[in-house]
Amino acid sequence: MNLYKNLKEGFVDSKPFLVSPNSEVIYSYADIDHLSGLVATHLAERGLVSGDRIFVQVEKSVNVVVLYLACLRSGIVYIPLNTQYLKHELEFFTADARPKIVITDKERKNTFERLTKTSDILILDELISISEKLKIPELNYELDEFSGDAAAAMLYTSGTTGKPKGAILSHKNLIANAQSLTHAWNWSQDDVLLHTLPIFHVHGLFVGLNLPLANGSSIIYLDKFSSQQVVNILPKATVFMGVPTYYVRMLSERALTKDSCKSIRVFISGSAPLQEQTFRDFKKKTGHEIVERYGMTETGMNASNPLQGLRKPGSVGLPLEGVQIRARTDSGHISKAGEPGEIEVKGQNVFAGYWNREEYRSRDFTEDGFFRTGDLGRIDSEGYLFLIGRKKDLIISGGLNVFPKELELVIDSFTEVKESAVIGLPHPDFGEQVVAVIVAEETSRLDKPMLINKMRNKIASFKIPKEVYFFDELPRNTMGKVQKNILRKKLS
Repeated sequence: MNLYKNLKEGFVDSKPFLVSPNSEVIYSYADIDHLSGLVATHLAERGLVSGDRIFVQVEKSVNVVVLYLACLRSGIVYIPLNTQYLKHELEFFTADARPKIVITDKERKNTFERLTKTSDILILDELISISEKLKIPELNYELDEFSGDAAAAMLYTSGTTGKPKGAILSHKNLIANAQSLTHAWNWSQDDVLLHTLPIFHVHGLFVGLNLPLANGSSIIYLDKFSSQQVVNILPKATVFMGVPTYYVRMLSERALTKDSCKSIRVFISGSAPLQEQTFRDFKKKTGHEIVERYGMTETGMNASNPLQGLRKPGSVGLPLEGVQIRARTDSGHISKAGEPGEIEVKGQNVFAGYWNREEYRSRDFTEDGFFRTGDLGRIDSEGYLFLIGRKKDLIISGGLNVFPKELELVIDSFTEVKESAVIGLPHPDFGEQVVAVIVAEETSRLDKPMLINKMRNKIASFKIPKEVYFFDELPRNTMGKVQKNILRKKLS
C-alpha cells in the first residue's frame, strides 16, 4: 500500500500541478512524477533504503514538494522540521530519530554539521540539481509495495514532560485521510487550491498537498502568507485553507469582498480554534461561512463542518467518514450528549504510536483502540463536536503548537528566575498568545526585554512569550500544584 501509487491514480500528466501567483506553470504532473523519480533514484544511490529516516529543515519551496514525493515513492520516512527550531531543539531530534541523511539549506548546514558527524548533510537545491542530471531512473519506485502500516512520515509533537515525541504516520493513515477529506469537501479535478501554509505540519503538508495530488487538482503555490497577496489571488482559486490568524488578517483588507470571493467554493480553517466573531465577520463581509475542521498531528483530520447542511459557529463539525469520535468523563464513563470529557478518536487515520515510546501505548490508547487526544470537548445531540480546552495545556498560537512545560524548563534554567509558569491567553490575531509569569530571585533585576533576549538563543521565535508578568509568588493548591486557571483569570 504505497501512498505515492495511490496519489498517482489522480495524476493528469499534462495538467499544471504547481502554479506561481502570476499563473506561470512551475511543474506539471508529468514534471513532478519524473523529477521525484530522479530524486528517489539519487537517494537510493546514496544508500538510503525503505524505512530510513530523513530530516528536512528548509524554507518552503517547490523543491520541498518534489523531495516529499521522492520519499513516498521509495519508502523513506519523511521528517519535516519547523524552520524556527534552533540548535538545542535540533540536538534532541537528531539524537532521538537518528536520521540517515539531513536535507537543509546553506544557512542551516553549519548547525547540523555541529550536531552530527554520522549523517550526510545535503543542500536541497543542490540535491534537486544533481538529480536532474541523472539518466531516466531504472528503479520504478511507484510500483513498489509497502505494508499499509509502513511509516511514511514522522512529525514531532510536544509531550507531557516537555520532551517532543515523534508521531509515526503510515501510508495507510495518510491514504485514509485523503479519501475521507475528498468525500467530505467534494474535492475534484476542477479545484484550484491557494496554498499559503507552511509544509512542516499536517495542515499544509498532508491536507494541502495530498488532496490536490489525489484528485489531479492544481495548486497556486505561495512561499508564505500575505493577506494582501492572498485577497488579490482569490479570484483565481476555488479553495483556500488557513489558520484562524489568516482569516483575522484578511478581514482587514478592503479588497476582500463578496465579489473577490465569488470563485471560491470553500474556505477551510484549522490548527487552532476559530473565534465565533471571526466566523460571523467573515460571513458578513464575503458571504462565505468558513468550514472549521478538527485534526491533530497523530491523526490527521478527524471532523469537519459539512459543506451541505448546518455549520455551527464554535463547532469543529461532525466525524469524517470512517472516524469514530467520543468523549470520556474524568470518572471514566462515555459522556452523554452535551457532557464534557476528553476526546477519543478511532479510525484508519489514527497513528499506531510514538517513535521509541511503545511502553506508553496503554496510556495513549484505550483497550478498545481509541486514541486519547488530550483535548477536552463535548458532542451535542446532533453529533457536532465542540472543543472546550486542552487537557495538556497546549497553547496554539497562530496555528503553531507551544507546550508550556518546554518553555518553563528554559526559563527556570536562568539564574535570575526562581520559578515560572507559562499559560495561553486569548489574542485577537494569533488566537492565543504565550504568556510567562515569573517569580524572580530577590536580587535579580530581570525584566521583560532581558528575558526575551535570553530566550532568543534557546527556543524557536514563535514560542517566545508575547507578554511577561512578574509575581511575588505563584498560586498553588494544597498539593503544591500551580493553579494556572487562577493565573488565566487574573490576567485575562
